Parts: sequence; structure tokens; C-alpha cells
Amino acid sequence: MPVTIDQGVLHYDLSTDEVAQLDALIAELKQADCDPGHPRFHDEAWELTGRLPVGLRKFLAEFRRDDPAAAFKIRGFDVDDQAVGPTPGNWSDAAASLNTRREEIFLSLIGKCLGEIFSWPTLQSGRMIQNVLPIAGEENEQSGHGSDVLLEWHTEDGFHPYRCDYLALFGIRNHDRVPTTVASIRDVELSAETRKVLSEPRFYILPDDEHLRQLAVQQPDHPGLLRMRAMRETPEPVAVLFGAPDSPYLRIDPFFMRCVEGDAAAEQALKELVAELERATQDVVVEAGTLLVVDNYLAVHGRKAFTARYDGTDRWLQKAIITRDLRKSRETRDTASGRVLI
Repeated sequence: MPVTIDQGVLHYDLSTDEVAQLDALIAELKQADCDPGHPRFHDEAWELTGRLPVGLRKFLAEFRRDDPAAAFKIRGFDVDDQAVGPTPGNWSDAAASLNTRREEIFLSLIGKCLGEIFSWPTLQSGRMIQNVLPIAGEENEQSGHGSDVLLEWHTEDGFHPYRCDYLALFGIRNHDRVPTTVASIRDVELSAETRKVLSEPRFYILPDDEHLRQLAVQQPDHPGLLRMRAMRETPEPVAVLFGAPDSPYLRIDPFFMRCVEGDAAAEQALKELVAELERATQDVVVEAGTLLVVDNYLAVHGRKAFTARYDGTDRWLQKAIITRDLRKSRETRDTASGRVLI
């Protein structure tokens, strides 16, 4: 299918034949009782990617190779609003349900074409495919489970050296068209001096609250949680911009970061970058049946505030984080094939 671009976001629209091909493959996997939330599925998924539509695989391979845009959408993998059932009240309820197994498999197969899906023990019990939905009592949290407040734009897990290359969000339900916000580093204008300051290790990025809250209740002594706490209490300074000087990548999370103490130049440079990213921010609605993939090295993302009803019709996305190189995080995994980074 032809690829189009709108405000810097690539669009790939699945044809009827491509959807039929995908559904035939997914039906086989559902029959075999495959669980995309389990690491074992992802160990074997490489065999399945060759059965995806050729045009789709070509699009994903070129996106991975060429860095052509900060994000893309795949549209047309329609979701049956009744079949998936009401939006659950909690991520754990969503994980236990089989109603969205078809959608989980689709997300997993796309992720495998881009790299390797992995997870953190501190989020949703380390499940490979996670759920983004409002949770009662967490309306004001800076997380995917908040609703009443703006989820400030950020690099996904920007505090961590082994953060994902790509963030994938698949729409299960979004009747209210609540927008995801996206801004690309390619759309900002900065002076050479500002870029130089931002490219030096003069900034601290801390783990967000969600990484510290979830596991603390069940396993307060879990090594993954202890490592997150250490990174919060004694962070190491990092650069915000890195890579090619004329076309840099970025890592940033203004809500959970600060500059090296007394570094006025760093404070000013960060302020300028934040203003530029604010200027470049655009709304991207992830409708039901749409997959949004954000390049986590080129773009930041967030979410506009909305009012949750908790009546089974609220916004519901599925999420996966993807690395191009699982090997680089070996020191944080129990085994070479492990997918949960401790």
C-alpha cells in the first residue's frame, strides 16, 4: 500500500487482503493458545514475521533502517468494540482477559519486525504487552493510568540507559478521541551553543513514580525496585542530546529531571529546548484499530487530559516497548534470552 505522511507522521493503511492475511495467521496462533504477554512467545516470534504481508514488512524494515520520521501509524486492523468487552478497571484485569488476544498478537508481530519486545519488573508484573487505561484513584498521576491531568511529554523511561528504541501504542478503544501528544527533535531550532550544552552530561533524569509504586506493594525488596530507587536517589549526570551533532537523538523528561546544581547555562539550554518542543508538539489520536509507533530517540510523547467515566467505555490502549538490540542490556537480565530488565 502507498505510504503517506501527515505532520511528520508516516501512515501505512492496510489493504483488505493484508488484514485477511494477518487474521489467518493470528487465528492459528490463538488456536495454539499463544500468549503474547509471556516472553516465550517472543522467543519464537521470529519464525512468524516472514508470514506477514510483504508490503508491511518492507515498510517496517525501511522505517527501522532509515529513520525517515519520528513516528508512524498503521491503520485498518479493525477492533470489534463489543468483542473486546468493557474497558477494564485495572491493568491486571486487562492482562487476565483473553478478549484482546488477537490485538496483542498483532502488536507483538509488528514489534518483532522492529526489534525485540522487553519489559520492566516494576511495571505491570513485567508482562510483555501492557495496558494503558484510566484507573480510579490515580486520576492525577503522571502515568498512563492518570486522566484528569496532562501527561507531560517525555522520552519513554528516559532515565534508563537501556530504554526502548520504539514505543508502540495500539488502540483498543478511544471513543472520545483523546489525543496522544508527539514532538520531534527534528522540528526544533537551537543555537550551536545551546546544542553543545545539551550534548554534555549536565542533567539528571530520575525514574518516574510509576516505576517506584507498583512493585513496592507486592515485593518491596525486589532487586529491580531497589535498582530503580538507587537511580532515583543517586542519579548520574547525562546528556540530553547525543549521536550525530547535525542530527541528534534526545532523552528528556522535564517533569522528572533537574540540572547539575549551580549550572545556569544548563538550566537555560534546557529551558530553550523545552520551549521548542512545546512549539513542535502535535496531537495524534490513536483510534481503535490504529497502531502508533514513536521513535523514542527522535520524539517525545505525552497525553492530553480527559475525564474518565469508569463505565467500560474509556480510552484503552495496549503498549509494547521495543529495543533494536537486546544484547546491550545483558547485565540487567538473568539470562541471555531474558526479556525483563532488572
